[in-house]
Amino acid sequence: MAKINSLDVLALAKFQAILFAFVGLAAGVIYSFGGLIFDLVTTGSLNLGTALAFLALIGMPLIFAVAGAVLGVFEAVLFNILARKFGGVKIDFIR
Repeated sequence: MAKINSLDVLALAKFQAILFAFVGLAAGVIYSFGGLIFDLVTTGSLNLGTALAFLALIGMPLIFAVAGAVLGVFEAVLFNILARKFGGVKIDFIR
C-alpha cells in the first residue's frame, strides 16, 4: 500500500494539458466535420463559416490544453493543501 502525500504541480499540469489537448482535438474534428456535413446538406455548398470551422482543429486543442494546465495546477495545489491537513491518499498498486 503506497501513500501519496503530495503531487508535483507542474507534472500534473503538463499531463492534463496533453490529455485535454487530445480531447480538444477530438472535439474540433467533430465540430469541423459536423459543420461541413450540415452545410452540404442544408445549403448544398460551402461558405466562409465552414472554412472558419476548420480552424477549430487548431483552436480547440489549444484552448483545451490551456484549460487543462490551469485545472491541473489548481487540482495539484488543492490536493497538496488538503493532504497536509487531512493526510494523503492510500493506493494499492497491483504488480
